Amino acid sequence: MRESAAERHDRLLGLVRERGSARVSDLASQLGVSPVTVRRDVEELAGRGLLDRVHGSVSWPQAAAAAAGPGGSGSGLVLGMLAPSSTYYFSEVIRGAHEAAAGAGARLILRISDYRPQEDQGRTEGLLSAGAEGLLIAPGWQHPGDPAAFGDWIASLPVPTVLLERRPTAGSPLDGLDRVCSDHAHGVLLAVRHLVDLGHGAPLLMARADSPTALAVRSGYAEALAVLGLRAPQDVIESVPAELAPDTFDQAVRALREAVHSGVATAALIHNDVDAIQVVQRLAELGVRVPDDLALIAYDDEVAALADTPLTAVAPPKRDVGRHATELLVERLGQGGGAPRRHLMLLPQLRVRDSCGAPLS
Repeated sequence: MRESAAERHDRLLGLVRERGSARVSDLASQLGVSPVTVRRDVEELAGRGLLDRVHGSVSWPQAAAAAAGPGGSGSGLVLGMLAPSSTYYFSEVIRGAHEAAAGAGARLILRISDYRPQEDQGRTEGLLSAGAEGLLIAPGWQHPGDPAAFGDWIASLPVPTVLLERRPTAGSPLDGLDRVCSDHAHGVLLAVRHLVDLGHGAPLLMARADSPTALAVRSGYAEALAVLGLRAPQDVIESVPAELAPDTFDQAVRALREAVHSGVATAALIHNDVDAIQVVQRLAELGVRVPDDLALIAYDDEVAALADTPLTAVAPPKRDVGRHATELLVERLGQGGGAPRRHLMLLPQLRVRDSCGAPLS
């Protein structure tokens, strides 16, 4: 199977962490890829604060090395982090964790599952073998059955563990672990309420079903409508990544266009940002303008501000999730096992831009 970019990033970070620094040309040889590929990877990882880059070489970030004290990595705690991706949503979660670890004098070791939950346990065992004394775990779950199929092992890990952006089934063994999550139901309520306050009826939801965030947005949508005493104008429009299934994506956009043309809805919430930008572009080709014909809010706020018409978006506190989870883990390691477990929910914000237009008269 061809190695993904996330897996290659994982190996690259491991090589630099072990050595402290490395030349880009040496990394290309050891990774078995071209120097151009490694330079691109290094630029991305350095941009997220995971590496320092100087004159053809890269090194483990100086902030982490300085925080660890004399002797480099040997004098502080070693924390392990498992994330499903090092890009998009989780890049900011990782950045927050990295900053908090450095501030606590700890060293953070990263593993990426690339949304393959069947590999989570093996990658976590790798973190433990590398000396991790505590773990930050964001399993690569995508579907509703994944926690039951690929999650039981997490509850029996031998070191303190904090779940990130994952809410297991109530009453399950994982429900007794520390966790830090974004309150996506609150974020959806902010979006729906904003559109209603502008004079729209209940907005349509167009969303994927391929991640815990997508599933939380869907359930949050139903909760928001109930809180506001509204009924969904029609069923949720099922979305898929345009690059993976362009025909199915186009069918979803055409369903949204039909809802607008028939007067079923004048507003929509779309998860996620990338899909929302592509939807706006395709709608324009089909004669539907945002915000003139359709008020639109995106969910995630990763790239929403970069659209031709900057998109109003719900912004989960991703960086703060990583920071608070790491601080909780460091505190847990200092306390031992006697302190009560904590479930910390952080509230998203609504960032208002141009895609909702003015209040309806």
